[in-house]
Amino acid sequence: MQRVVNKAKNHKDAEEWDVAQQIGMTYEQRQEVARELKTRFFGSDNVDVRESRAFRKRTRLQNEK
Repeated sequence: MQRVVNKAKNHKDAEEWDVAQQIGMTYEQRQEVARELKTRFFGSDNVDVRESRAFRKRTRLQNEK
């Protein structure tokens, strides 16, 4: 992911630049950036919610009904 810096003079200019940047990216590029930011924030070894004990227990109880 390449870092890009934009110093806007006001909020409106910043918003317009942000929208233009996102429009200029392909779907794959946006997904890649989202994946990278998620990894940076949550780390690479986070647990999938579907594997948690609470989810398994809730699923098991629903299947027993």
